[in-house]
Amino acid sequence: MTKYLLLLALLTLSACQKKETTVLIRTGMGDIRVRLYDETPRHRDNFLKLAAEGFFDSLLFHRVIADFMIQGGDPNSKSAPAGTVLGGGGPGYTIPAEIRFPHLRGALAAARLPDQVNPQRESSGSQFFIVTGTPQTDESLDQWEQRLGTKFSPEWRAQYKAKGGTPQLDNQYTVFGEVVSGLEVLDRLVAVPRDANDRPLDDIRMTSVK
Repeated sequence: MTKYLLLLALLTLSACQKKETTVLIRTGMGDIRVRLYDETPRHRDNFLKLAAEGFFDSLLFHRVIADFMIQGGDPNSKSAPAGTVLGGGGPGYTIPAEIRFPHLRGALAAARLPDQVNPQRESSGSQFFIVTGTPQTDESLDQWEQRLGTKFSPEWRAQYKAKGGTPQLDNQYTVFGEVVSGLEVLDRLVAVPRDANDRPLDDIRMTSVK
């Protein structure tokens, strides 16, 4: 009996000591800390690999859309002149989809090419977006269900009503993390003036991602 109790105690201690995988995204407008999900290991490990290599350092958040999201990770953005259309760059590979989580406010998700050329919904090797979204109601969620021909689980509906987000993206992109601090920075970033291609008029650079 003592042996089993000791084993249970050790397992409990191990679970309590398990650390979250977090990454700090530093920008000129403030810091955003994100937690990466263990349930999406391919995306988690790739993001950590690129961060360790300094891949993201000095890249821009090249696309921002109010009440929707901010997007970055295009290596072509590092030295792109003002007005250059961005969003086509990457590390030369894609990541198989790991679609499991909703696009709640603060969700970290992988960008990808459209279904017409990417029916498997594989993710860009480096481009990602962070959701800002808007508050949802039962009425708005019902409308999205009808438009998309899908059903949100009761749990997802409750979270969308509590946090907001972009439910129209669910089951289409891989969400592989979430913001754990810096939502106020996200709100500042998404509100900046931008051009016709949604690129900020003043560059918003990721000074480091560690």
